[in-house]
Amino acid sequence: MALPKIARSKGFYYEVKAGQRYLWCSCGRSGNQPFCDGSHAGTAFKPVLFEARIDEDVIFCGCKHTGTAPFCDGAHNNLAGGYAEDDPESPANRSVASAPRGPDARVPLDGACYVFSTKRAKLARRGAMAYCAIVSPATGAQHQSQFYAEIGTGTSPVIGANGSHNVLFVTEGQGDVEVSGRRFAFGPRTGLYVRPNEAFCVHNTALEPVMLFISNGPGQEDLMWLDDMPLNFDETYPNRLAEIDPSQRHAMAERFFQILIHRAHGSTEMTQFIGNIPRSKAEPHRHLYEEALIFLNGAGVVWTEHAKTEVGPGDVLFLPRKLSHSVQCTVDGGFDVVGVICPGDNPSVSY
Repeated sequence: MALPKIARSKGFYYEVKAGQRYLWCSCGRSGNQPFCDGSHAGTAFKPVLFEARIDEDVIFCGCKHTGTAPFCDGAHNNLAGGYAEDDPESPANRSVASAPRGPDARVPLDGACYVFSTKRAKLARRGAMAYCAIVSPATGAQHQSQFYAEIGTGTSPVIGANGSHNVLFVTEGQGDVEVSGRRFAFGPRTGLYVRPNEAFCVHNTALEPVMLFISNGPGQEDLMWLDDMPLNFDETYPNRLAEIDPSQRHAMAERFFQILIHRAHGSTEMTQFIGNIPRSKAEPHRHLYEEALIFLNGAGVVWTEHAKTEVGPGDVLFLPRKLSHSVQCTVDGGFDVVGVICPGDNPSVSY
């Protein structure tokens, strides 16, 4: 079977209008990308019709190898030249100014983008739990918030979901998380999910603290504290844990990721993934989703168009939608990272 021509390695960003019809080029030969101009005549390819129901931003596939035509599904990352790297020593990159770390936990980059250091953050204490806000509407987030927490021996306060999807990731420690009366045992590097009408608390019976990140979508300025645990566990979605499974990895050239919390757990707004970034610098790119990216180990540099800063374990990169960026790993073994994207369900889609 003939293969389509790769019109462009990345997707095409486009603002579609409600009620309008679009003919997406599937052959890759059109001179009016990403739309059809009749160049498929005489081939086995046919254009794909898409009628927009609402005004929205979309990414039409440019490589023509997508499995979700007419939209990008990240397939370009595994085609020849699809996941391009960038030279950090190029003249353009040498001109990018460094944003040094100061006494504050946040290092501002371009626009609402910043890097947050949990190691330099001031934590507020509430019972056995100490915590701080990393991402919130007040810091420029439109779709999510994120908090870092350390829980000593004992039980954390009861935290209500407050109408949001709650996605947790444990970096260190072990214990049980109680979700509206149902308990789940967890260990390090475990994802957990709490439905919008539920509540949760963490039981830590060990001497070592449990360290975790709590993400909410839609976002909120602070966690909601409850006096008692409601017994309203949603049995529609009984599976709330997500653990690392190498057999579930998705390749992105030399990089890979595994989806942890997603729609199968009941999370319709937020997606959590874990991945590895090898020693390299990705070509600058953009996403339609908002992202909080947690660096678990390694060392490197986060680049935006006009600024860059070093990152390491315990740092979090907040990326607004559509912001040009690149992550560089500078050590062997790569970065292990955990990302939470909202709204979205595929971290490999870019333009």
